[in-house]
Parts: sequence; structure tokens; C-alpha cells
Amino acid sequence: MTAYRIISSDLDPATAIAPQLYARLRDAIIRNRFAPGDRISESEIARSCDVSRQPVREAFIKLAGEGLLAVLPQRGTIITKISYTAVLDARFLREAIEADIVAILAAAPNIPLIAELRRQLQVQANVADSQSFIELDERFHRTLADAAGKRGTWRQIEGLKSQMDRVRFLSLGHFPVAKLIAQHAAIADQIEAGDTSGANAAIRGHLREVLSDLPQIRAANPDFFDLPDGDIPEPVNAPIQASIKEEN
Repeated sequence: MTAYRIISSDLDPATAIAPQLYARLRDAIIRNRFAPGDRISESEIARSCDVSRQPVREAFIKLAGEGLLAVLPQRGTIITKISYTAVLDARFLREAIEADIVAILAAAPNIPLIAELRRQLQVQANVADSQSFIELDERFHRTLADAAGKRGTWRQIEGLKSQMDRVRFLSLGHFPVAKLIAQHAAIADQIEAGDTSGANAAIRGHLREVLSDLPQIRAANPDFFDLPDGDIPEPVNAPIQASIKEEN
């Protein structure tokens, strides 16, 4: 399988193998190089990578913890479907966390950070394809977290949003890159202006935009999703006020 070749190429024997395998398997699943229901073999990966089964098993355990793999009796290990509920939960949690991150940054605008965000925006404007933009988008949000002193929090977000990222790669055909870049610029503008409520509204609107097409993506890829029983919740896309005035 092509994904196996990607995973096995250029492993560094001088560093721990399990984290390398985890990162490569996770990336292949998120980019949908493995489809939901595909079987994935511990022994085959170990053989193709010329490693023992122990680091592969460690990678599998971590991926199962993220809900990307499932070990099923009589069926072996398979790639899970995308949990629709987990996608909405991840966006909710990410929005809450990143709203606090940009509020921290806007409360004390940092000139070097603004310069770096502007530089990244220029790179984003010259991006050639949606897939490359997703990588730049990750860098933009990680830069915000790092600047706020929340690098550890960002690592936790990364673990939570794996299902959300799978949806993003499914939506590459109609990814509104220009609109998302404009939203990044608005976030940078509000941070530079020291407007905490404006920064809050900008990041929340941006993160809601990322999944605005989720119902259509689900409808176009029904075999990829694990849906909840009963009514299917929809993404929250209500407009967000830049500020809230308390009533006297």
C-alpha cells in the first residue's frame, strides 16, 4: 500500500522509532490516505519499516487513544470512521481555548509577533493549493499559542482535533482559502490594535468558518462518518458580536 511506503521511508534509526511511526501513521490517516474501515497490520508495518513490532504497537496504542484506530475482535485493527460528534466537540473546545489565547496576546501587543504574523500572511497569499494552506494555517495558530506561552496547551489541542483535521482534508476541493487568509489578517489586526473583544470575535468566526460546510462534506462522504443516534447536531454558525455591552 502506498501509505505503508510513506510511513517506512527515511525513518531515523538514531531517534526513537515509535514517535516517528505515530506521527507518520497519524498524518496518513488525517490526510485520508487510509480510508475508514481499512485494515492496518502491525506485522506488515513492522516488516515494511524493518523494525520490531513493539514500536508499532506503541504507535497503535496512541492512535487508538485519539480515536483514529480501533482493535476489533476477529477483524484486527482498522481505521475508524470520523466521529461527527467528536468533530463538533473539538471545534467547541478549540474555539474556547484559542479565544483566550488571542485575548492574552491582544492585552499586550507584541511587535515581533505581529511582524511574524504579517510574514506568514504573505506566504499564505502565495500558496499554490489548499493542502499547503492547511499546513500554513496550522503554523499560524501554533504561532499564536507559542506567543501566548501556551505551547503545552496547543499540544493538547492537536490531540483533540484529529477528527476535525480529517474533515478539513476531505474538504480540500472547496476550501475557501482567500476568505480564511482574510480572517487570519483580521485576527492579526485585532491583536495589533490591542482589541481583546475584537480578537475574540475574529478567532471565533474563523474557527466556525472552518467547519461551515460540514453537513455538505458529510453528505458527500457518508461512508467516512460515524453519526450519533437520533437527530444530527449541526455546526454553530451564528454571527458573533465583536463586543458585549452590559445592561445597566
